[in-house]
Amino acid sequence: MTGIDNDTLDDLSQLWDDIRENHQDSRNSGYDQAVLDCAARLAADPGGGTAFFWTLGLAMTAPYVARLPGEGVRQGVVAALEAADGALRDRPCDHGSHPYRHHDHHDDLYLGDQLVQIADETAEWDEERPRDEWLCPRNTAGFARIALDIIAPGSVTDVPPRVPVDDRGTIATLSSLLHGYPLGIDIDEEISFQARSLTAAEPEDRAGRLQVVRAVSWYAVSGIVRTKSVLDDLVEAVEQALPHFEDATCAHKRHPVLPGSGPDAAELGVMLSSPGGRGVYERIRAEEGYGAPLEKVVCPVLMEEVAEDVLDRLRERREELFGNRDTSHADAEYLRADGRLEIERIADRLDYSSRNEQYADDLGLWAARRYERAGERERAVLLLTVYQTMKISYPSPPLPVVRGVLATLRAVAAAPRPDACAHDDEHPALRYAEFRRGMPHFYAPEEFPPAEECRSAEAWTCPRFAAAVAEECVEGLAGLYEDDGGGEE
Repeated sequence: MTGIDNDTLDDLSQLWDDIRENHQDSRNSGYDQAVLDCAARLAADPGGGTAFFWTLGLAMTAPYVARLPGEGVRQGVVAALEAADGALRDRPCDHGSHPYRHHDHHDDLYLGDQLVQIADETAEWDEERPRDEWLCPRNTAGFARIALDIIAPGSVTDVPPRVPVDDRGTIATLSSLLHGYPLGIDIDEEISFQARSLTAAEPEDRAGRLQVVRAVSWYAVSGIVRTKSVLDDLVEAVEQALPHFEDATCAHKRHPVLPGSGPDAAELGVMLSSPGGRGVYERIRAEEGYGAPLEKVVCPVLMEEVAEDVLDRLRERREELFGNRDTSHADAEYLRADGRLEIERIADRLDYSSRNEQYADDLGLWAARRYERAGERERAVLLLTVYQTMKISYPSPPLPVVRGVLATLRAVAAAPRPDACAHDDEHPALRYAEFRRGMPHFYAPEEFPPAEECRSAEAWTCPRFAAAVAEECVEGLAGLYEDDGGGEE
C-alpha cells in the first residue's frame, strides 16, 4: 500500500520508536538525519499515498524535535507537517470520527506497531478503529497537527490536549526528587528553576506554577537543602506572585483540598501550568468522573491562601535553617533550679532514635554555647552531648547549628593536651549504650550509683579524650556547608 517493503517498514518504525523513547538523552546527529529524511519524504509529496507513513514517523519523533534537534531540523519538520496538514485536512470523507481525535501521549507507545500493521494490508488487523479511518487523509492531517502540537505546544487546534514534552520531563524529575531519589540532577538548581518559572509564568499559568513551588518548598525546608539562596529564590518568587492573587473574590462555597504529597502536588501543578495540561486535567476529570472543576483548582482566592501559607513556612524555616538560632528556651528544659544539668533528661535525649530528632539541633547548639563557661565535669557531659546530637540530627544540622558547634569543637581540638593520659583506665567508649550508663554517675555520683564498669572521673575529663571527641565530630560536620568556618551570625 505504501510502496515500501515490509523490512523497510519494520526498520524505520523501530528507528523512530527508538528516537521517541530516547528523546530526553542528548542531541544525536544520527537522529537528526533520520528525522530530516522522514521530513523530506513527506515534503516531497505531502498529499500523496505515502503521506500517512511519513507523518506518523514525524509524530513518533516529534518529542525529540521538540527538545534536542540539530540546526535546521525543527524548521524542516514543521514545514513538512504544515504542508501535509494543508494538503489533507479538507479532503472529503464519510467517517464520523478518526483515530487522531482520541490519541494522547500514552498512545504514542504503540504507534510503531500500529504503523506497520496499518500500512501492510496483509497484516492481521486488531485495532479498535477500522483501517480506512486510520488511512483517511483527514486522519493523516490530524496526526500532522498532533506532531506540530508536540513540537510547539498550543500552535494548532483540533487535536487532543497534551502536557508539553518539557513539562512531562519536569514531572518525572520532580517525582524522583520529591520521592527522595534525585538521580542525575542538581537539587539546588532544580528547585531554584521552579522559583524562576513561577516568576516568569504567564498569568493563566501562574496558579499551576505556584502549586509546583508549594510542592518543592516542603522539600526545600526539610533540611536537605543546605544553600540559603535556594530558599531566598523561593521566597522572592512567592512574594512577587502574591500580589497577583490578593483582593480576589469568588463565589465558591468551598475550595478543593490540594494534594498533600510532594510528588502528587508537583504533578498537578505542572499539569495546570500550560493550556495543554489544563486540557488534559479537564479531559481526565470528564472521563473518570471525579476531581474538582478547573476553575476551583486555580481559583485566585485559593491561590492567595496557598501563597501566604507557603511564604510563611519558607520564611520561618529559612530563619531556623540559616538565621540566628535562639536556644535560650533550653535552659528551662535542661537545667535544674540550682543551675546544675538535668542529667537524666539530657542522657535520655541522646538516645539515637527518631523520637529525639526534634531535640537534637537545639540541644547540641545549646551545649556548645554553654561549654566555655561550664565546669570541668559539666564540660565532659556537654561535649558528649554535642557529639551525639550531631549524629541524631536529621537530615543534617542546619547552618547556624553547624557554625556554633564547630566554633566550640575546633577550640577544644586545638587546646593544649598532654603527651600521655594521667589516668590508667580507658576513655569512655563513644557508643551511646556505654556512655549512657556511666554519664549520670560521673556527673552526679552522689545521686546515681556506678555502673558495673565505671570509668574514672579523670578518664571522663581527660584533655586527650576531649580532643578525640571534638576531632571526630568536626570531621563529620566539616563540608556540610560551603561556609562552615565562620562564627555564629
